[in-house]
Amino acid sequence: ASNNSPHPDYAEIVVVRHGETAWNATGKIQGHLDVELNENGRQQAVAVGERLSRESKATIIYSSDLQRASETAQIIASKCGGLEVVKDSNLRERHLGDLQGCDFHEMKKVHPTSYKAFMSRNEDEEIPGGGESLVQLYDRSTSALLRIGLKHKGERVIVVSHGGFIRALYKWARPNGRPGNILNTCVSVFHLYGEDKWTLKVWGDVSHLEKTGFLESGFGGDRNSG
Repeated sequence: ASNNSPHPDYAEIVVVRHGETAWNATGKIQGHLDVELNENGRQQAVAVGERLSRESKATIIYSSDLQRASETAQIIASKCGGLEVVKDSNLRERHLGDLQGCDFHEMKKVHPTSYKAFMSRNEDEEIPGGGESLVQLYDRSTSALLRIGLKHKGERVIVVSHGGFIRALYKWARPNGRPGNILNTCVSVFHLYGEDKWTLKVWGDVSHLEKTGFLESGFGGDRNSG
């Protein structure tokens, strides 16, 4: 980072959850399945893009390669003067194994074993069908953010990801806190100084949606994220 950067000691990482999808709206579990934004989600992405365009200038956007995130990132990029979007599969949602594609209210009935693993308090428990444990998700999320932070010291960068991924970052910053709902296109800001020094400056902010009428669905933004 050059000496004239606004904050030479740390990277400011703005983490954004993707906009709403049809599956968010109806309560279907996505995980790694590739579902596009719905119209509501596109409007949310426009709103968060306009908000970020008014804040201090970001240099690059990193996005999960799943289209609900990458589409959100492209909309933000265009609102922020055409920023480059780098897709990174490490920024994907938690892999939810057999539960992917399942209706939230049917999970228990259709995949009782996977449902039990999903609800388990044992953070090492993997979800059958190739799913990740909470510990695996945590390691993937935090190392992805650190990698980006160490590469962009002195800059402001935007990361577009998913509810479960973002919840893991909260746990990293505030091990004993309660994250609450992580709504579509909510904004959280981390300052990363290095491996073991970071601060959470803003959490889950959706003030950009307040006057738009697009705040309705937060499904997947609670601990049942997907």
